[in-house]
Amino acid sequence: MSVLIIPMILLDKVTKRFGPKILFENVSMQFDPGKRYGLTGANGAGKSTLLKMLSGVEDTDTGAISIPPKLRLGVLKQNHFEYDTQRILDTVMMGNKALWDAMQEKERLLVGDVTDEVGMRLAELEGVIAEENGYTAETDAAELLVGLGIPADVHAEAMNTLASGYKLRVLIAQVLFGRPDVLLLDEPTNHLDLDSIRWLENFLLDYRGTLAVVSHDRHFLNQMATHIADIDYQTITIYTGSYDDFVAQKYENKQRAEAQNAAAEKKIGELKDFVQRFGAHKAKSSQAQSRLKQIEKLEEQVETRGGKRSSLVRPFIRFEFEKPSGRDVLRMEKVSKRFGEKEIFDNLALNVNRGDRIAVTGPNGVGKSTLLKLMVGAFGRLDADTKAFILEPDSGEGRWGHDTSVGYFAQDHHEAIGETAKGLTAYDWLYQFDESATKEHVRGTLGRLLFSGEAALKATEALSGGECARLMLAKLLLLKNNVLVLDEPTNHLDIESIEGLLDGLRIFKGTIVFVSHDRHFVGSLANRIFELVPGEGGTGDKRKAARLEVFGGTYDEYLERAGQDFTRK
Repeated sequence: MSVLIIPMILLDKVTKRFGPKILFENVSMQFDPGKRYGLTGANGAGKSTLLKMLSGVEDTDTGAISIPPKLRLGVLKQNHFEYDTQRILDTVMMGNKALWDAMQEKERLLVGDVTDEVGMRLAELEGVIAEENGYTAETDAAELLVGLGIPADVHAEAMNTLASGYKLRVLIAQVLFGRPDVLLLDEPTNHLDLDSIRWLENFLLDYRGTLAVVSHDRHFLNQMATHIADIDYQTITIYTGSYDDFVAQKYENKQRAEAQNAAAEKKIGELKDFVQRFGAHKAKSSQAQSRLKQIEKLEEQVETRGGKRSSLVRPFIRFEFEKPSGRDVLRMEKVSKRFGEKEIFDNLALNVNRGDRIAVTGPNGVGKSTLLKLMVGAFGRLDADTKAFILEPDSGEGRWGHDTSVGYFAQDHHEAIGETAKGLTAYDWLYQFDESATKEHVRGTLGRLLFSGEAALKATEALSGGECARLMLAKLLLLKNNVLVLDEPTNHLDIESIEGLLDGLRIFKGTIVFVSHDRHFVGSLANRIFELVPGEGGTGDKRKAARLEVFGGTYDEYLERAGQDFTRK
């Protein structure tokens, strides 16, 4: 006997447009209880818009979205400044609106005279607080915060004392605290360090409600998703399994469609040849008419199977250089750096060798980006864009080896491009870095990074985060550096663009130093680990300088050695 599954959320013939662009057309599907859906699709396909429609922030153009009235919906807030004046702990507890409202009203009533009427209301409020587990609320909220890497000694401080990455963690704790029946998460792993991502992943694996999450972290989707909701062809297709399962199924479907189309095209050619030879022949006219109908039907099937481009579009990235560097690429000795009273590094020493693929890891705020900027700052021979992001040490020095050529990818994509890009198109911005290059070469480089046709003439101010990232990668392709220093290169890239970048970096013969919170990316690339460990003696500005621990091996080997292999197989 089959069990009837009542959907948590039902989409019925939903259509959504932005100007002339159709995101969804006549889409009907459902999100079932207890399933964890990873939302995938190309940048701009409509993933975030779908979440906004599910949460009621965006309306559908036509069609309806049905959500049971008593369903608790948890939505990750995107405004990191909304709670700046609130205590960190209070911000988390606000995630349960019924509980928070009851606790606030109780406090207000207790300030005044407690009349019989007030006493009755207080009794009602106590019932709500008890029902919502209010007596363990602060403990539960604190446990969530600690799990996300926010220590207990700062929980009573205001939200505006936190960096934006940590504010995001508090907002994740807020949505989890509300014990929602449905969780809607838009890029929850952005700005989280690797330990916090693992904590969130394990939490979601134990979550019993319905989950819909947008993420460009392939490892995260593979570990967490039971289903993939793929936004493509202006509709949503549900695939069972992880992201890798989805890719295999979609590729198989694509190959099958291409084979069917090839067979159909061959048949169409044969039918057309018959019609051409016998169409005017009276004895064969009925057969010719029959074949014309067959041609029409086959052409319709071909168009249905292959008339629209798939969102699985991968850029073609190949990093080249004309001359290799010497064996000794970089040495940093006795390097110290502080910002005001905050000590980042003290007497830091490291070396980078030719062929290294070094992942710089550590918690947020420990100094990973600072280390990369100090490395690049020691190079000297840099363009104006790159110089805007470098740092000099307070003491100590960095020395680059013989024949090194350093390319730098800054974490802040819009700012990196914006320094020299005002009024420029993507083509104009890229061309300025090698004016000896032919127009065809520059356009070809842009095309490989998915800026084909008119996209290459798009104003840099109008570029999305993913487009900015791809344009910065195009610059690295053009400059042909033998050392690449990459600070969060996967941020804002869709999964296929991340895979395209990985394809290029895997076969790159030069040296790579990079920071990334994408474990699939780190695990696929790194052959050395530079772990920055926070210093002791306090938190925030009172913390001592980070120390560097070096591990020679892959990220999986590093996790195994550290006893931190959280992978669930």
